[in-house]
Amino acid sequence: MNAPESFFFSDEPKAERTGLSPRIALDPESVKNGLGQLVLTLVELVRQLLEKQAIRRIEGGSLTEEEIERLGLTFLELDKQMVWLKKEFGLTDKDLNLDLGPLGKLL
Repeated sequence: MNAPESFFFSDEPKAERTGLSPRIALDPESVKNGLGQLVLTLVELVRQLLEKQAIRRIEGGSLTEEEIERLGLTFLELDKQMVWLKKEFGLTDKDLNLDLGPLGKLL
């Protein structure tokens, strides 16, 4: 779900027709979807960082078998919840990988 150029601002032709200057669009659906995309992108970024840290700790031998099991179950549940939330907001994995311009893709 990529936000259109007029995600936050009303389109100019409409503003010209009404004689009003462009204003912040308060379309509840756009705000809801944009906020959902932002939050899920941040959750996915944190999940990936935590997963890499967990793998390092497992490979380093600093976790017990119970801790490894608990981590695995936690990541499985988080994945299940992310699938559900992406479906609720109509998002795909591609939608969560924001383009940061010269910095490249976020995820």
